[in-house]
Amino acid sequence: MKTFTDDHGTRWSAGAREEESPRHHTRWYLVFEGPDGAVLPTPEVRWQTAATAERTLRTMSEFELRRRLRIVRERALQQHGASPVDGAPTDADRQRTNANAG
Repeated sequence: MKTFTDDHGTRWSAGAREEESPRHHTRWYLVFEGPDGAVLPTPEVRWQTAATAERTLRTMSEFELRRRLRIVRERALQQHGASPVDGAPTDADRQRTNANAG
């Protein structure tokens, strides 16, 4: 686990979590933990073992950690699926369209 400050001076921790999976490789992924207990997973950054994750985090610059934190925070604010044109809540299931590709 590595502690750093974001662009606004807030302290965050970067660490690795193990994914529950039957596969034996790339089970460890990057997570950021905020001061309020919020956990932001970054599943596109993966490691083979806990030791590799720890070594990589130890050598990552604060600049790189801030950059990745900005990306994952922006992603967490984005809505899933298409924008709700009809005013549907953002967590509503998307409706099937009647578009014809032919």
